[in-house]
Amino acid sequence: MNRRQLLNRGLLTAGALSLGKAIQATNAIFSVNTEQSFSHSACRWCYQDIPLEELAERGASIGLQSIELLRPDEWSIVQAKGLQCAVATDQFANIQEGFNNRKNHASLQAAYPELIRGAADAGIPNVIVFSGNRNGMKDSKGLENCARGLAPLVKLAEEAGVTIVMELLNSLVDHKDYMCDHTAWGVALVNKIGSPNFRLLYDIYHMQIMEGNLIDNIRQNHEYIAHYHTGGVPGRREINASQEINYPAVVQAIADMGYTGFIGQEFIPSYSNKLEALQEGLQICSIAD
Repeated sequence: MNRRQLLNRGLLTAGALSLGKAIQATNAIFSVNTEQSFSHSACRWCYQDIPLEELAERGASIGLQSIELLRPDEWSIVQAKGLQCAVATDQFANIQEGFNNRKNHASLQAAYPELIRGAADAGIPNVIVFSGNRNGMKDSKGLENCARGLAPLVKLAEEAGVTIVMELLNSLVDHKDYMCDHTAWGVALVNKIGSPNFRLLYDIYHMQIMEGNLIDNIRQNHEYIAHYHTGGVPGRREINASQEINYPAVVQAIADMGYTGFIGQEFIPSYSNKLEALQEGLQICSIAD
């Protein structure tokens, strides 16, 4: 064996040792929390062709614990099957016409109290709201308007023990012109309102499209987040290896932050058996003991 061969072997050995240490370090990082403290949910609208009672019954059999984005007349259907509703909604919760427009305040402030009180009575932890579209409005103005419009409802939520969540959505692909489209803007609104009963719904799909850097953003802002949604990028299909987000790593980061709420599957199944796709999503988002 000549000197070059010895040198190459030495470099390979050193490289293998370094790689081994790197793998051990990576495993240490992602094994901080191996107990799953959160629960599994699914968004109703992704399974509209399945009767709700059937979806609840079959969902429970594959490990689902909640079906969300349900209206008040639907809550008892899933609860009768032993499931929860993680997020309540109703017809007036409008993505385009939200709290950033003061013209909407009167109607929204009149409609939401019944939903908030009903959610509290039904044991539902979250009620969803939306910023609305910009329509030429500056983000700073929209922030002020949202804070003003939400103030009386947040006070009511505090009394009822319910959390109002504003969803972060992308404005590039699915919801053109939507204002609450970056984590920083949502965090600024949470800080301005200053209540533990107002938080963000962090949609992983939408935020991958808008800003990426998912794990870092979650780690830095987890205290502002009360709920999570999933979806594969691109296309909002299954969250498996066919798309670009490393969901096991993202979910582990969420668990490592001590999250105890729900992770809601909000992808549109492409499988002929939609419940099989949902079961796969639940398995991908599960932390092994």
